Amino acid sequence: MPSRKKTSMFASAFCGCVSSFVVICVVLATPRWVSSEVRFSRTNSSVTISLAYGLFRGTCEQFVDPGLQVSKTTFQVADALSSTGSRSLNVAIIVVLVLALLSSLLSSGFTCTNAVSNPYQTFLGPVGVYTWNSVCGVLTLIAMILFPVNVQGNSLSEELAHGCSTSLQKHLGSKHNYGYSYWIMLLVLVLNIASLIIIYFYDHARYSKKKEQERPIEEAPKDVILF
Repeated sequence: MPSRKKTSMFASAFCGCVSSFVVICVVLATPRWVSSEVRFSRTNSSVTISLAYGLFRGTCEQFVDPGLQVSKTTFQVADALSSTGSRSLNVAIIVVLVLALLSSLLSSGFTCTNAVSNPYQTFLGPVGVYTWNSVCGVLTLIAMILFPVNVQGNSLSEELAHGCSTSLQKHLGSKHNYGYSYWIMLLVLVLNIASLIIIYFYDHARYSKKKEQERPIEEAPKDVILF
């Protein structure tokens, strides 16, 4: 059975890993990744398309000058994308987050195993927790980088706006505000770093204690050791 200290520290890390898993599920499920206002010119008027969307679905509203509002509609992001680049990058972000989800699940399993037992295999101990927490954090960071690249580099909002309205002509400008579904990925990074710090302190304390136990033998007189 593990010591009380080990159980408490790995249990704390387990809570962090499970929380990370839950947050990634929320990130994937919610459609508030970004809100965009895209302006286009139209014959004798201008049109503003207001979009709020995530990786799978979104909503759009159309405002025609001077002040005429068209009812809000819902769309599927995959169906509204026509260019290969933006569609491929959107799929890549989903795949990266699913892998991060699996990594956090594995990390939860490793921390739970160490909280209730002392596994013999080295990789099932702190090394495994370090590995899977690091993988989850890196994948989450990659997703946070790829999404703005898709929005602003591939003009994702402008492409989705064309699916919400017809007869759009010249693009006049866009404004983007990233929503809570995007920013809570920072919480995933914080939770993973916190879990790594907890396990590091446990591992460091265990190593220091082991060295202290070995020191009396190393410092003993040679004649005593020979005897």
